[in-house]
Amino acid sequence: MKGSKVAAMVGAFVVTLGIGTGSATAAENDQAQFARILKQQYDAWYEENGAKFAATFTKDADLVTFNGEHLVGRDGIAKGMQYYFDNHIPPSKLKVLDERVRYAGRDLVFIVRTTCIIELPATDCRDGSQSRNTNVLSKRNGRWAQESFQNTRYVPIGQPGSQDTAGS
Repeated sequence: MKGSKVAAMVGAFVVTLGIGTGSATAAENDQAQFARILKQQYDAWYEENGAKFAATFTKDADLVTFNGEHLVGRDGIAKGMQYYFDNHIPPSKLKVLDERVRYAGRDLVFIVRTTCIIELPATDCRDGSQSRNTNVLSKRNGRWAQESFQNTRYVPIGQPGSQDTAGS
């Protein structure tokens, strides 16, 4: 009897924590959705398509560009990104140098990435193009979408505790 109580308590603990194949499958599904969103954004960047880029965001999302401009809502993101593609961004693609995923809840995740721009036809990161971006995603009706995106140009000054070796 004592052993069955312990087994029941352990089983309840495992279910409460979400440990087991269901949790692993959910995490794998999340990772697949994060990869899909990233691919859609990177494809849109390469195609210079503001609307396709914005489609990965919620309708009321925010995007802060590397120079501090604030694009509001999916429509604002689409228009703003298209303006950048048409006037300021040369034919290029993006490359992820590192990534950190942190769940703040079951339906909220922060993804911090270091990326760079590769100007075509080059194959290496353009000097001075590294940036860190913080992506805030929420899950609605079983699907992840971006709520907010903050992009900051990466200029290391070597402070203790900082991750100042990205891309090296």
